[in-house]
Amino acid sequence: MSQVIKLGIPAGSLQEATAELFRKAGYTIKFSSRSYFPEIDDPEIECMLIRAQEMARYVEQGILDAGMTGHDWVLETQANVHEICELVFSKVSRRPVRWVLCVPNDSEIKTVQDLQGKRIATEAVGLTKAYLARHNVTADVEFSWGATEVKPPRLADAIVEVTETGSSLRANNLRILDEVLQSTTRFIANKVAFANEWKRGKLENIALMLQSCLAAEGKVGLMMNVRRGDLPTVLGQLPALQKPTISSLSDPDWVAVNTIVDESYVRIVIPRLKQAGARGLVEYPINKIID
Repeated sequence: MSQVIKLGIPAGSLQEATAELFRKAGYTIKFSSRSYFPEIDDPEIECMLIRAQEMARYVEQGILDAGMTGHDWVLETQANVHEICELVFSKVSRRPVRWVLCVPNDSEIKTVQDLQGKRIATEAVGLTKAYLARHNVTADVEFSWGATEVKPPRLADAIVEVTETGSSLRANNLRILDEVLQSTTRFIANKVAFANEWKRGKLENIALMLQSCLAAEGKVGLMMNVRRGDLPTVLGQLPALQKPTISSLSDPDWVAVNTIVDESYVRIVIPRLKQAGARGLVEYPINKIID
């Protein structure tokens, strides 16, 4: 009997971003509007769509061998799982999402201590209670089923809400009082499953490919030919942290230089490289970077 990894794919905002990351890593995931079991072109993987908020609990219970969810939801559910790796990607940016404490712009609440005895609405009740405990504040924390931003001031004195850009908070006339937590996506596994040699190997291979794709985002390769006499000047234009590959050419007076740079830097560095003596400059895409 062939072995299979039961893999949780986060439903909702991260669903398409996760599928796109897997596509870059070499896997094709197909979703159906009528099924919670997406197809994947790997017979050793079975996918299931699960809300990120519930993912860690199902992984801990062994219903899933592994899955992707935010570090915030692992903490919120206090799930005992193994973290395989961090995957810094999201629906808007490559920055971590932030859970923030917010109040209306005209609120008299200025610090977390002013929330003593007040009402706070949030989807992350556990995270909020832990945050208040760290500040020795006692407040009424109630679970919010959605549309949390519209609850102050009538239904709550403050909210703890997740944000990436802050635009929704500003649109609802809210100001950030404090940051409760920063969170990134994590690839997590059931501890019993991860102790299985085959499953651990399979999951580590998947993690390697996913991380290599994220490492390559925003990067491009540059190739060029350089006279040996111009080489110090050309190398001086390249980012200090890079270690270019230098190869001999059939003409002993010339070498080939190959390096990786940030895509946003290309428009700046290519004219400088040409002026420094580089010729035959070629920019090419980078799909994966594996150290």
